Amino acid sequence: MTIEPVLNDAHKNQFLEYPLKLYKDHDYWIRPLDKDISNVFDVQKNPIAKEDNFMRWLLFDTDRKIIGRIAAFINPKTKNKHNDYPVAGIGFFECINDQLAANLLFDTAKEWLKTHKIEAMEGPINFGNRDKWWGLLVAGFDKEPNYLANYNFPYYQDLFENYGFKCYFNQFSFSRVIKDSVTPEYEKNAARVFNNPDFSFQHIQIKNLPKYTEEFRVVYNKAWVGHMGVSEMNPSQAKSIIDSLKPVFDKHTSWFAYYKGKPIAFFIAVPEVNQVFKKVNGKLNLLGKYHFIKSKLFKTNKKLMGIIFGVIPEFDGQGVTQAISLKAKKQIETKTNYQTFEFQGIGDFNPAMLKFVAKLGVRDKSKIHTTYRYLFNQNQTFKRMPIKSKFVQND
Repeated sequence: MTIEPVLNDAHKNQFLEYPLKLYKDHDYWIRPLDKDISNVFDVQKNPIAKEDNFMRWLLFDTDRKIIGRIAAFINPKTKNKHNDYPVAGIGFFECINDQLAANLLFDTAKEWLKTHKIEAMEGPINFGNRDKWWGLLVAGFDKEPNYLANYNFPYYQDLFENYGFKCYFNQFSFSRVIKDSVTPEYEKNAARVFNNPDFSFQHIQIKNLPKYTEEFRVVYNKAWVGHMGVSEMNPSQAKSIIDSLKPVFDKHTSWFAYYKGKPIAFFIAVPEVNQVFKKVNGKLNLLGKYHFIKSKLFKTNKKLMGIIFGVIPEFDGQGVTQAISLKAKKQIETKTNYQTFEFQGIGDFNPAMLKFVAKLGVRDKSKIHTTYRYLFNQNQTFKRMPIKSKFVQND
């Protein structure tokens, strides 16, 4: 086996296309859009990426057949944040079912990170925000992946754990039928907010997108930056996230809550576009755009995906989460054709959101993604991500 860095256009294309061969006979895998992977490693598109803080590799067998790939990257905003040692990431891992091949990929990434004075690596994660490509799928292999979510073979878990990776945290996905009722307690807590004239709600309006972009950034930074490893979002990052969602926004499914006119919470859900993109083979070309427009015009997509939720800490426990979700639920039921909804990526370190989901009557986990951490010094004490108790709601 030989491993080579990705340094030219031919290698970049091979990096993109290798999973197509690996999963060619798989029923549930959906090929990601090429541009979504490429943009992660484009210094013009990814504000974190610099010429010297990431590297990709391809693994070849003796016949020059590709049998694996991996990327390593260093996020300067998070490598030391809340960590006892510098931590970087690996991701976009794909490999045949061969531990020696996987070990060579992991070793290569580790040695490169060591040259940059890194002492631990997490993976598989994204080179950027946690809203995409985060965690190894360890449960839910019989379900199609959502857009920008990792999907992999079950044997990947053994490849990671046999190497020495340990679970740093889990992220759960939950599915529900939209029209299913919520608990009486949930409705009661929401009513406290609905009956208070100081609270108000707005759905996203595309014509006012800059306003909602800034409100999204403000609430996100207050609600999420306290979590370990989550860096503060700047205006350009917020704009990039909202702009990427603009083509799929449905005004009935994404909402903001306000207290005396100031933003305090958001509930952002969009059509699960992998239901469309699974037909375009990774290319958002003319044919791909046709499928996308057709889906919007004829409303053929019946699944919604929860992108992200946030409530600023001072309004935790006041029924805001229940109120904003019920506001959206009513609109979705009466104004759209969506039938199912999936919450994605709720961390086991976040009991507030787990409690929020439970109160909706959703308790069955549809998928689990594990973020692993590997300490280069195996004599160091491994610690899982701490539970963020200050975010626990008391509703």
